Amino acid sequence: MGKALAFLVALIAGVIVVGWVVSAVLGPALFYLIVGALVVGGGVYLYSKAKKSLAPGTRTQRRIEAAAKTYRQRNQ
Repeated sequence: MGKALAFLVALIAGVIVVGWVVSAVLGPALFYLIVGALVVGGGVYLYSKAKKSLAPGTRTQRRIEAAAKTYRQRNQ
């Protein structure tokens, strides 16, 4: 646990330092453009992971379909 916490603190400090250096060197406009691109890229990555986990034939999708079928039968 101690190593994980130290790694997390070092990672956050590294991101802050790199962000400060990039902001100072490249200017705020380009900095926000890069941050925006990273945010959009991360969103696309998370969306694709979520979509893949709910793809037809996956365990999660079968559970959702079974629950919906049970709900429909119970409420008829």
